[in-house]
Amino acid sequence: MDISDFKSGQHQQQYEYKSFLPEKLNHAWEITDGEVQRLLSDADRVLGELNAFSQLVPNVDFFIRMHITKEATQSSRIEGTRTNMEDALLDESDIAPEKRDDWDEVQNYIHAINHAIEQLQTLPLSNRLLRDTHKILMQGVRGETKMPGEFRNSQNWIGVSLKNAVFIPPHQDEVVELMSDFEKFIHNDELQIPHLIKVAIAHYQFETIHPFLDGNGRLGRLMIALYLADFDLLHKPALYLSDYFERNKSEYVDRLMAVRETNQMKQWLIFFLYGVKETAMSSIQVFKDIIELKEKIEREVLPHFTTRRQKNAQMLMQFLYKNPVVNIGMVADLLGIKANTSAMLVNDFVKYGILQELTGKRRNRVFWFKEYISIFNNK
Repeated sequence: MDISDFKSGQHQQQYEYKSFLPEKLNHAWEITDGEVQRLLSDADRVLGELNAFSQLVPNVDFFIRMHITKEATQSSRIEGTRTNMEDALLDESDIAPEKRDDWDEVQNYIHAINHAIEQLQTLPLSNRLLRDTHKILMQGVRGETKMPGEFRNSQNWIGVSLKNAVFIPPHQDEVVELMSDFEKFIHNDELQIPHLIKVAIAHYQFETIHPFLDGNGRLGRLMIALYLADFDLLHKPALYLSDYFERNKSEYVDRLMAVRETNQMKQWLIFFLYGVKETAMSSIQVFKDIIELKEKIEREVLPHFTTRRQKNAQMLMQFLYKNPVVNIGMVADLLGIKANTSAMLVNDFVKYGILQELTGKRRNRVFWFKEYISIFNNK
């Protein structure tokens, strides 16, 4: 079936409302549209460049942690949280009580990503993996009573109420069969669908099925990164689309709805592929900026430290690329030095412009590697 002939599904009458039953995916697809093919070629090329670049960057896993933190904050912001990257990197004890719930949700997202990527070593992207990941995502936060790790057994909706819903996903009795088809589609190699097209369609279908009572948006966006990792499109998980979706939130929501309402799969694919291209280009620039910053510090800052202090300065510098928010106690524990020695080293890092005090406290002060974090914030 060519995407121009795509029919998204049909509404089904339920008691006092109509739910939407999407067409199944696991069948032949043809992509003959020239604009989609051109964008696919561009996105594939830039994704290949990002993949190559991520393998050249030393200690790349330090920087992947920051990508994951950014993804967690941006994906959660789409759902209404207001935690930023600086907050996400703080310890729980440094978070104001009124920000704690949002912070918890972002931390769950970070744990869910890390767990899922680790699980991919032994388990393919599957409904089992998605359910396990969902359980972590919902643990101890808003939504924890809504069947974490289990497909829903009741109707859900998008909007203020079922009666006034913007969109009502398929009836709960359809979820298991639709998710089975979703899984078969992902792993059906006979379909000969380019991976970026397949994951775009899969994301649309996941969000349309809305298989869980809560957390579908976050898990559906996370699924994209898991797909790229599972099918070796990226050597390292360095591409996350939530920032693109968050900056274009209205269009993101509208494009998904337009597929359901008027079968506009082509327009969704164009929006998605453009996002992959733009995000991959941005991720490449992040790696370039990190290398430039690293070289500048090694050239202009580290030589200021005496031979006796050089080892500690370099160890702290390496640690900051992985954990760019620290306090004096953390630095003392890391380096095995006394608190006053740690304070002197941190103060020197402040003097040379590497660290800045973040919280404005007189005691228990927290410092952040602002220039480094700003690279990921595109500032």
